[in-house]
Amino acid sequence: MNPIFVLAPLTVLAVVAIIASTVLKIARLKGSSAESPSAEVSERLEALEREIQGLRQELVETQERVDFAERLLSSSREERRIGS
Repeated sequence: MNPIFVLAPLTVLAVVAIIASTVLKIARLKGSSAESPSAEVSERLEALEREIQGLRQELVETQERVDFAERLLSSSREERRIGS
């Protein structure tokens, strides 16, 4: 039996396996890159999260001021009612 008849199919099989492996790796890379956001998107998301946190803090402070103003108004009304 001629060795070329044995080596040729094995060589073709090895080349096909290498090509298939490379195609699978490329497909996985494309799939994973679609799932993870780019650096620019990540930075923008972090900036938005910081801005939202700042707005939440401002909202809490505003609510505290409104509560304080409501207490002042209700106490002055009570004083007027008691003084009348």
